[in-house]
Amino acid sequence: MRLFAAACAATCLIAAPAVAKDKSKSITPYVDAGQVLVADLSGGGEVLTYSTIGAGVDASIQTRRVEVQLSYKYERRFDWQNDVADQDTHSGLARAAVKVAPGFTVEGGALATRARSDIRGDAPTNLAGNVRNVSQVYSVYGGPTFHTGNGPASVSAAYRFGYTKVEAPTISSIDPAAPPVDVFDSSTNHLAQVRAGVKAGTFLPVGLSVAGAWQREEMSQLDQKFDGKYGRADAVLPIGRGLAIVGGVGYEKIEITQKDALRDGTGAIVRDGAGRFVTDPASPPRIAYEIEGIFWDAGVLYKPNARLMLEARAGRRYDSMSYTGSLQWQISRRSGLQVGVYDSVQSFGRQLASDLAALPTSFNVPTDSFGDQFDGCIFGDSGTAAGGCLTNALGSVASANYRARGITGVLAMNSGRTTLGLGAGYANRRYLVPAGSSVLAGSSDDTYYAQLFASRALSGRSGVNGNMFVNYYQSGIAGAPGVFGGGAAGSYYHSFGPLSAVASLGISSFEVDGEGSNTQAQAQLGLRYGF
Repeated sequence: MRLFAAACAATCLIAAPAVAKDKSKSITPYVDAGQVLVADLSGGGEVLTYSTIGAGVDASIQTRRVEVQLSYKYERRFDWQNDVADQDTHSGLARAAVKVAPGFTVEGGALATRARSDIRGDAPTNLAGNVRNVSQVYSVYGGPTFHTGNGPASVSAAYRFGYTKVEAPTISSIDPAAPPVDVFDSSTNHLAQVRAGVKAGTFLPVGLSVAGAWQREEMSQLDQKFDGKYGRADAVLPIGRGLAIVGGVGYEKIEITQKDALRDGTGAIVRDGAGRFVTDPASPPRIAYEIEGIFWDAGVLYKPNARLMLEARAGRRYDSMSYTGSLQWQISRRSGLQVGVYDSVQSFGRQLASDLAALPTSFNVPTDSFGDQFDGCIFGDSGTAAGGCLTNALGSVASANYRARGITGVLAMNSGRTTLGLGAGYANRRYLVPAGSSVLAGSSDDTYYAQLFASRALSGRSGVNGNMFVNYYQSGIAGAPGVFGGGAAGSYYHSFGPLSAVASLGISSFEVDGEGSNTQAQAQLGLRYGF
């Protein structure tokens, strides 16, 4: 419903012009191979080496009717001394929007990446070597969008289906004596939305709109179910050049249920071989969270031109004060800034699908030889779509529903041969589970993150790029340590026609309070052949 509030305010005040797309098409499949060295700098002196082979594709189609970008890679690791676990990894991001007919668009997205499994455990920023507390994540969403009326009145509707799957971590970093936390498996969710509105000056001096939405999710963990129904009305009153007062009132009904975990004779939770809680078949659904009633918000909207929009709202929702806002600034044709302040009831699957849908259909593909290309911030290559960060969800996989509050910002600057990207944010999750069901009851956690990306083409055949990360995680579970992680990696590449070579160096470190730190240096030499 926050999406509707922003959309209502913006469209009721002023209509933004459509952005013309240059026709372009590029599809490049490839294979690659590399040799990686990992050195322990924490005092152990251990040095690991392993080989990698991979295959992938980079594709982009940008026309007036079709906007598609895909970057995907499969990689297999081989260790010749049996010191590193052989692993298969998938890393990829796809976003697409196809204009089937005037006012009718089908869009979707897909993500394959790796994420921290437990917020209390290791926080590796570079994923070379035997990495603990990391799970493979897959997420996909898609659906149609309908919009009619670019004049005084408009009607829009949308439907979105999402699916998320998380594999259990290969190597855990949590003390077996620590209180157990469930491990996410899979979820499906549906979202339907409709809105109608008129701009200010059409019939009244204020712009008016009404909107409604229904969302449902089913999670495999403990048979969790989320059901939310919403309706709201908004008004926009222009008071000056590009400045307006906005406000809205709505009614919502949310219900979250789950079953109890099975317990043994000692009262301990029974877990399967992957560490997931086993559902008690005799347990009835228990209420984890429910709310029904009126919510409201009010604020200001500033949009002096089509390149800048600032909105800030305060109100009451979920039985407490709620604050939201956004800033969108097109600095130039290829550079932009986006900031968002959010407050909503979420789950890992729903939040990841929402973040994925907010990413641009044209983005810069980061080159990170040691980490995962798509587990942090994604930077766009257009001033109208600066990008977004996935760290608020991927910072750690949550197995329960929660109230999500935070702020995230992305700055993307593209000029000539140089690309710069900066992303940062803060995320708080307050878990919504039945009392006494697990250690998450009544707890919350915090994630702080920042990322810097830079690339520079030295010539038509060569270039350099680099990434820097810093993160801090704090769980509200009693006795849980704070976890700090940081790292940097850089690469030089040179192409010889379809064949290209890359040399990379990196360093990463994380520290778990009370358990010491772990620092590693990484190096890689690789070859890629594009078809």
